[in-house]
Amino acid sequence: MIIAGVLIVVVSVAVTIVYLQFFARRRLVVSTTTSLYETDLLKAVEKAFEAKYLIDVQFISAGTGIAIEHAKNGDADLILVHSPSQEKAFLQEGYGVSRKIIAYNFFTIVGPQNDPAQIEGLNVTETLKHIVAYGRNQTDSSIKVWFSRGDNSGTHSKEQSLWKTAGFNYTTLSAEAWYASAGAGMGETLLKADQKSAYTLSDIGTYLKYYEKDDLVELKSFMQENYDLLNVYSAIAVNQTRLSHVNFDDAINFIEFLISEECQQLIEDFGKNDYGQSGRLFHAAVHLIAQNSTQQMAQWIRKYAFIENSECPPKYRDPRHPELYS
Repeated sequence: MIIAGVLIVVVSVAVTIVYLQFFARRRLVVSTTTSLYETDLLKAVEKAFEAKYLIDVQFISAGTGIAIEHAKNGDADLILVHSPSQEKAFLQEGYGVSRKIIAYNFFTIVGPQNDPAQIEGLNVTETLKHIVAYGRNQTDSSIKVWFSRGDNSGTHSKEQSLWKTAGFNYTTLSAEAWYASAGAGMGETLLKADQKSAYTLSDIGTYLKYYEKDDLVELKSFMQENYDLLNVYSAIAVNQTRLSHVNFDDAINFIEFLISEECQQLIEDFGKNDYGQSGRLFHAAVHLIAQNSTQQMAQWIRKYAFIENSECPPKYRDPRHPELYS
């Protein structure tokens, strides 16, 4: 009986410890873009972060525009997104603080292997002109040549800027019969484009996962890495002075982890065993921009993603955390 009694006590103590650990965990809600979530990078980041902190990280995945709206509505403590113009507005409107650039990769234009618009070897502007010409030559209005995210995401915003640079009016163009709007995340848009043998703009990370790792699409990537297709990811904490209920302290903890040596190496190495010579899904950005590097990539990031010549102008930084910019 004594042994049985001791066993009961030990089991009870163990159950109590597990119970207390579970309910003692603080919750951090991160509103993020589908291109980070669908590649599974965030699963790896979450696992590493939760191993160090008693914090339960929960992700809300959507296009950048919707991800930002979640934060503005008070439904998230932190955003991880990739649209500098929308991020700037988020800061200016007082909803975000302490922006940090964490990673980069590139967009690419993908399409059918037989390349009916004949874009192989062309630059971005000429590629889009060829796609428009090919689309306008279709006599069957049911044929779709281009699929857009159409969801106010960072990728959708990038697409619109590329059309403008190529000399097209996006509003007019998007109403033409050959142009289709998926109104969905990157993965679903890739699937729709593949089903219709159409072209689309994709971040390279999601494309490689769907094409090479998961073998879900047969679309071919036609673009080389260049400034016009740069894609930069940033983390921004939701401003506690604007939305007092947010978990600001843990949002800062998460940002500090994202920019740490450990996480930056995780980002740099992510997927390298799955994608071989196809290239990395993401590249770490912290050291590249913090060391005032004169490398071309650092210059590209500064030109494309900095706001008022800074990853986060001092007026948008939380004064309690100067270490983020030291």
